[in-house]
Amino acid sequence: MFDIDKWQEIVATIRKNKMRTFLTGFSVAWGIFMLMILLGSGNGLSNGVASNFMNDAVNAMWIWTGETTIPYKGMNTGRSIQFHNEDYDVIKGIKGVETASGRYFMGNTRYSYGDESGEYTTITCHPELNDVENMQLIEGRFINKVDIRQNRKVVVIGKDIYDALFKNKTALGEYVNVNKVPFKVVGICVEPASTRNRNAYMPVSTAQKVFNGSNRLHNFAITISGETLEESQKIEEQIRSTFSHKLKFDDKDESAMGLYNKLENYIQTMRIFQAIKIFIWIIGIGTLIAGIVGVSNIMLIVVKERTKEIGIRKAIGASPSSVIGLILLESILITTVAGYIGLVLGTGLMEGINYMMVQSAGDAAATQQQSETIFLNPTVDFGVAVLATVLLIIAGAIAGYIPAKRAARIKPIIALRDE
Repeated sequence: MFDIDKWQEIVATIRKNKMRTFLTGFSVAWGIFMLMILLGSGNGLSNGVASNFMNDAVNAMWIWTGETTIPYKGMNTGRSIQFHNEDYDVIKGIKGVETASGRYFMGNTRYSYGDESGEYTTITCHPELNDVENMQLIEGRFINKVDIRQNRKVVVIGKDIYDALFKNKTALGEYVNVNKVPFKVVGICVEPASTRNRNAYMPVSTAQKVFNGSNRLHNFAITISGETLEESQKIEEQIRSTFSHKLKFDDKDESAMGLYNKLENYIQTMRIFQAIKIFIWIIGIGTLIAGIVGVSNIMLIVVKERTKEIGIRKAIGASPSSVIGLILLESILITTVAGYIGLVLGTGLMEGINYMMVQSAGDAAATQQQSETIFLNPTVDFGVAVLATVLLIIAGAIAGYIPAKRAARIKPIIALRDE
């Protein structure tokens, strides 16, 4: 293996056939380069989509009501289904529901402070909404249970509302008028991956009393304990069954009660990306195999060109194993060096793209301008890169073994007659 004469001869052969060696190595380097690019891009897409799901709790579920479209126990279709405050206690008691927030929508409301004013969206909620939507507080706090219990006139405003009304002045402890009703600012927040932060949040109990909401709730935002698709669907069925009996509608009537199961959507999306990753591996390995086949073909040509030389070697006592070793080492050397170059270039390019994206994300975070991305951290795992290198070396050995075995079978007398 470490016979200096063998290595000198291999190097001399490579120097003698530079163009052939370059083209052979290029096919291998290109194969593993494309494999790294494809794997990195697949990881980038998968990470980007997964990151967008993480903006809200992955195990989140939103539930809303509408009108019936299926008759139920003699009752006609077209009936309006509504949630009320007592339904909040019902949904919290369902097995599998971890946290829940009822929401009463006020829609666009006018906010004013001093001489500044504007229309923004008001979302009335329970404190648990922050467990679902993962809002980031810049200052202050979110709605708490005391606010709900005491019907406090407090509000958490989005960053855009703060910028428009307060112009970088202190907002915490100040009062803003919401439809001419004063509310104390207790927090300033931003929504993950959003370039617009025009929502304000206030206690649902306060909004119902102050703005004539009675005990009406428009929807629920909840988190569930299910971790698998089957578990989440079972909880979904339990929720539908519970409310269909209480509110009197068919549990198959999706118009009467709509439901968005984010965990189900997340699991299904990740399964799609797993299939994409497998497809990428197939394409990448196919490209790599094409390069390895090229190496094998070139080594067959090398054996053909060196038939007389191999015959002389065997005539003067060279063993078949030494002939095989010579051809095999040349094949392994070409595939290993070329493959390593392709590996370094591929992973280097992906790391460079990742570095630029990290810098760009840092600049966006500094200006509070975050947005959804479909491409994040497009790098290849170190273990995968090492595995690809090992497979490449093994493939190089296999590619060289076939022509090497053919060379070992050449009889000296026939080889010496070869022209």
